[in-house]
Amino acid sequence: AVRARCGPDCRIVTPGIRPRPGADADQKRVATPAQAAAAGADYLVLGRPVAAAPDPAAALADIRRELGAPA
Repeated sequence: AVRARCGPDCRIVTPGIRPRPGADADQKRVATPAQAAAAGADYLVLGRPVAAAPDPAAALADIRRELGAPA
């Protein structure tokens, strides 16, 4: 709906990304990286799931693999 209203050049930034459904459900609306990408997100805001992870680099690599990008 956002892209239809704003046009194809609009970039969609999606906050509230959590790697697993229910993980750190500290916000009312969250999505997994794959859900957000499927819904049309161009950029994902990955705060606590990466920064608070015991191994932030591994957490980011897992998210990249989920999205089909090289880790």
